[in-house]
Amino acid sequence: MKILDRIPKIWKQVYGLICLWYFINFTVSAIIEWRFVNPAAYVLWNALFLYEALCVYIVLIFLWSHWLSNFKMVIQIIGHLFGLVFFFLTMGTLSYFFTDYMDGLVYFDHWKEYMLELLSWEALRFHDQYIITVGIYYVIRYFQGLQKKEQEKSELTIKNREMQISLLKSQINPHFLFNTLNSISTLVHSSKDQARKLITELSDVFRYALDAHGEQMVSLSKEIDFLENYVRIQQVRFGERLCFERDIDPTCLSIRVPPMILQPLVENAIKYGIGPKPEGGTVALTVRRSGTIVFFEVKDNGLGTNANKVMDGSSSGIGMSNTDRRLKNYFGSQSKLRVRANDKGYAVSFYIEDRDYPIKGKITPKDLEKNIYE
Repeated sequence: MKILDRIPKIWKQVYGLICLWYFINFTVSAIIEWRFVNPAAYVLWNALFLYEALCVYIVLIFLWSHWLSNFKMVIQIIGHLFGLVFFFLTMGTLSYFFTDYMDGLVYFDHWKEYMLELLSWEALRFHDQYIITVGIYYVIRYFQGLQKKEQEKSELTIKNREMQISLLKSQINPHFLFNTLNSISTLVHSSKDQARKLITELSDVFRYALDAHGEQMVSLSKEIDFLENYVRIQQVRFGERLCFERDIDPTCLSIRVPPMILQPLVENAIKYGIGPKPEGGTVALTVRRSGTIVFFEVKDNGLGTNANKVMDGSSSGIGMSNTDRRLKNYFGSQSKLRVRANDKGYAVSFYIEDRDYPIKGKITPKDLEKNIYE
């Protein structure tokens, strides 16, 4: 029973259907022969014995085909030619035994003559069970191969998603946590209300980051709420040196985006652009729509190309590259990050297509970018 349990359900079903088909075939042929050619009872018994032998052979053919599938196609063809000859000889001999041999034709010449008769086209078609069974085996294997590829693709997608979640969680800068805790420690003595507010905002940030894997996509409004919490925490540390501006088209607030897709861009702007600049600066978030195209930009007026280190990621070194990879994964290669830099600051942008937005016409992404920058 354990062996039978290990056999995939599809092969059990296929075997049952093949045996059912040949049962009908043998039954109809035997009844016709018994009714119109030879009314002897042994005709029906002979058909039953041959049917039982064929059912056993079907299992052996499946096993033989499975073993041959481990070799090159040439070896498989040669192996099946050998199997076809062997099947013909054994099944033909059984057929001879239940007919001519039982009638007294017991010599080798009788067997030889009977087998030569089976080589005629009409009789050979009766013994093509081997070819049909092998054909069914390869058809099933083909569709199983397609199913396996789809399964592997799904598993790869899941692993990729798990990797993204892992990277997503690691995007929260450990130094950001330490700095925030230090700020809370300082505020506890000077302003307990502000300290409690900062603790609440910090918990909201980490709750969003940890729960991000529960939703593949979130609304832009939810993403911006998280981003504003993150910036307010940073403003406790930088004070008036950090300003945050946003210019968001209200029609874009309902679109779905990957969670924490904007945070690495803002983090880089603060860390490499505004933070090292003595007088600080402003980080500006722009989200605009033109038809189905939605344009995102995070811009700062910090050190820009004068920074000691370019904006290449969060403290883990993966923020920007991870964001770029996630955008391509969700929206296609055209949604990659685009960086513009000069001595007056950095601007990182990307665009996505909102296919659910009802609009008659749309502008191209290049035209939208040109209009914004002009």
